[in-house]
Amino acid sequence: MSTIGAYFRLVRVGWVLVREGVVSALPTQDMPPSIGLLKSLAEPFARFRAKREARSIRLSRAVDRLGPSYVKIGQFLATRPDVVGVDWALDLSMLQDRMSFFPTETARTAVELSLGRTIADLYTEFGEPIAAASIAQVHPARVEGRKVAVKVVRPGVRQRFAHDIESMYLLARMQERFMPSSRRLRPVEVTRTLEQTTKVEMDLRLEAAALSEIAENTRNDPGFRVPLVDWERTGRDVITMEWIDGIKMSDLEGLRAAGHDLDRLAETLIQSFLRHTLRDGFFHADMHPGNLFVDDAGTIVAVDMGIVGRLGKKERRFLAEILYGFITRDYRRVAEVHFEAGYVPAHHDVASFAQAIRAIGEPIHGQPAETISMARLLALLFEVTDLFEMQTRPELILLQKTMVVVEGVSRILNPRFNMWKAAEPVVGDWIRDNLGPKRVVTDLKDGVKAAVKLAEALPEIAAQTEKLHHEVVHMSEHGLRFDPETAEAIGRSEARHSRSGRIALWIIAICLVYLVFAIG
Repeated sequence: MSTIGAYFRLVRVGWVLVREGVVSALPTQDMPPSIGLLKSLAEPFARFRAKREARSIRLSRAVDRLGPSYVKIGQFLATRPDVVGVDWALDLSMLQDRMSFFPTETARTAVELSLGRTIADLYTEFGEPIAAASIAQVHPARVEGRKVAVKVVRPGVRQRFAHDIESMYLLARMQERFMPSSRRLRPVEVTRTLEQTTKVEMDLRLEAAALSEIAENTRNDPGFRVPLVDWERTGRDVITMEWIDGIKMSDLEGLRAAGHDLDRLAETLIQSFLRHTLRDGFFHADMHPGNLFVDDAGTIVAVDMGIVGRLGKKERRFLAEILYGFITRDYRRVAEVHFEAGYVPAHHDVASFAQAIRAIGEPIHGQPAETISMARLLALLFEVTDLFEMQTRPELILLQKTMVVVEGVSRILNPRFNMWKAAEPVVGDWIRDNLGPKRVVTDLKDGVKAAVKLAEALPEIAAQTEKLHHEVVHMSEHGLRFDPETAEAIGRSEARHSRSGRIALWIIAICLVYLVFAIG
């Protein structure tokens, strides 16, 4: 039944996209002929006003009609230009995550159920909501005289998202099956990443943990911090944190009036982001101006840690070597890094890949430094890797998307901002520490640790190997057999698969007929 329900929900999504003119705005270049046919069939059903509006407006209205889950899905896909294309990613990034407030009494009940204490016991004051998004809303409150911000999860959002993600999985599986060229982008894996990141975002204890981790990482960093968490008043559905009195980074006039140095703020912002990325491997992945404040002391305070990114040591070395290779025009090294990391299949030629890298790097040399964007550089790099079958790396795409936002904020503060000069102290120090002689020492230490762990595990490995040997000998003598439960489960799965395949087209056809006559 859940599969049938997913088909119905997917048909409804398709109908909304058709009516709001989103389907008719789909690009047909480099797409299967079926996309052109779909656009032709959908055109007569689009609302007349939608045909005259910009694509971003059509998309925004469609997502608003579909509900909070699709706002979150749209925002996630905005971080994946490799999947939806750069233009569509820009349109999706404009989606406003502003929803209507839910009643304060509902929020109070949710807080009490999550924390197991009454509001009066937790807070001396609990005010009306001041901001609401697709997943949660924020209330001002007081605890023993100090002002705090209380973020409460929207009721029913988990159940709604669980239903909507089923439709996304169905669409991803259909895409992989009927559009072989899309398999490189791994749409099912992308959907799984969306599901995981949104589940994390809906558990406010994990956001609190992210705030705590970044607070520890940055406690000695100049000019940057995050709000303190009140763990006593934090649970799955509620997080209580320090109230930030500051000026939003989007308010340039307010920053100037308060006497803040905008050039210094731009430099601090990009250096902080690069420290988090290269040094810590853990970064705030939603650093738009609305989430960045400047307090009275001139310190940047980043809020809303629902979306974060992580980079392993290999990815950090990969990023640093790429940036360094472009700076020094060592395109061969940039190409070799891709192959060493396993990002480009080994059957490709390193020299040919280096030639493609040169086509990206050479045009930027000789340009004024303030016009060169690291984020744009990475975006062009990912475009070229498509020609060489590079598998999608979600963590690198999220990094590139965040870098676009951070660079954008820095250049709003200072239009002539020299990104490379500001980044050099952080990137240079990291390269010297991790790609020079110190790297050898670090690798040796890691190797010793790995050897010790392997030695400790040897008795268990030997026991498992002996067990496997006996099982292989038994199978060679008696054949491979499934137990009755396994055989029955395989039979049920095959029957369900073939049955759903036969009825899928009937369900879609019936839904379309119903929607045309009942809704249109």
